[in-house]
Amino acid sequence: MAKLSRRQFASGLLAAAAGMGVAGQPDNLMAAVRAQADDRLAARDVILTWYRLVLELVRHTPTYSPPVASRAFAYLGVTGWEALAGTTPGLVSLAGQLNGLTAMPVPDAGVACDETAMLNAALATAVAQFFSNTGPTGQRAIRKMTERLTAQAARGADAGSVAAGVTRGKAVSAHILAWSMTDGGAVVENMGFPLAYTLSREPGHWVPTNLVQQQQLPLLPGWGSNRTFAMPSGTSCGLPPPPAYSEAPGSAFYREAEEVRDAVARLTPEQRAIARFWSDDPMLSPTPPGHWLSIAMQIADRDRIDAITICEVLTRLGITLADAFIGCWDAKYRYDLIRPITYIRKVMDPSFEPILNTPPFPEYPSGHSTQSGAAETVLTRVFGESFVFEDATHAADGIPPRRFVSFKAAAEEAGISRLYGGIHFRSAIERGLEQGRCIGAHAAALKMRAA
Repeated sequence: MAKLSRRQFASGLLAAAAGMGVAGQPDNLMAAVRAQADDRLAARDVILTWYRLVLELVRHTPTYSPPVASRAFAYLGVTGWEALAGTTPGLVSLAGQLNGLTAMPVPDAGVACDETAMLNAALATAVAQFFSNTGPTGQRAIRKMTERLTAQAARGADAGSVAAGVTRGKAVSAHILAWSMTDGGAVVENMGFPLAYTLSREPGHWVPTNLVQQQQLPLLPGWGSNRTFAMPSGTSCGLPPPPAYSEAPGSAFYREAEEVRDAVARLTPEQRAIARFWSDDPMLSPTPPGHWLSIAMQIADRDRIDAITICEVLTRLGITLADAFIGCWDAKYRYDLIRPITYIRKVMDPSFEPILNTPPFPEYPSGHSTQSGAAETVLTRVFGESFVFEDATHAADGIPPRRFVSFKAAAEEAGISRLYGGIHFRSAIERGLEQGRCIGAHAAALKMRAA
């Protein structure tokens, strides 16, 4: 998105903290509910319907910064998959493959579970839990969606199998919720900003980049120590340090800052459009990880993909995006690097102004790049290397769709968008993509089908 003034950004924070929406979000939330037809839904439509609501809810929930959103996406995907895997021949549970996930409750023998009712019950329960702190409009949207989809799931179906499906779905969701409470990220206080934190006074380390009082300390400094999903730990895909900090003209660090300064000064209309397209600001968008889910959902709609494949894609994608933010945050706070705005204003040009808001946490690596590299790896595994698609994630916000010839092309554009926006150095982008591809390989390797 285009850069907000400090007053606009602070107003957005206060509105979210008060349980209000911004940019017309309450209307979007209720519209997502009203848009559902009265006919009985297929299982694939249940999945996509709940995910569409979730992408609106993340715009409406004050604690849902990108790392927190990615965590919810992962648990939502696993909930749907485990509901299916327990009753569908040929599908493999992720229990024993994901860190700390134990076997699901065993379904009652000889009792058929209605698939649509089961998925709806599992996802409805999960959404209500993971978005329990959303505002009043969000809570109303969840209730209305649950009522409508529950009625649609039962319409014309055998009452016994519907009841068994609901019981099964709720049991799976409860099991996943209990697992989620032990990962280190279940409680987010003060919107993720620590109440106490000691900033480094050494040159080259992160310092606050705006005047918002809450953001004088960095976002979620402990997130990198959370339990991961598919990769062993947050350090499993480590990356080398950034160029050594230096204020000397001609040094590697200085040259990277020069590149950012010059790029912002000479932006072409296309580069400006790229920066805006991938900005994905919290509270004004579905967040960067939500953007990649949106891409997968658009493909599912376009190609009429079946329920099992949709669920597999969204599950792998949610898992790798969550792991990407854990790995990225581990590195961010390990290196604690200064942001371009701080360095350029100090060393080169006091009037430097990036076109995007600089997020309130250390620079290296780029979170956009890490999660995009991870998403690229997972989506390429499912759909192939030369998969052409159009991304209309922000069409409703007046931002034109963009066409890509591969997921790699999209990931690399998402990464370089942060240089055009003036908020990341090139090393953070290129190494972030490398880190993401390493992380994505773990989710891509999960066994989810027997054959």
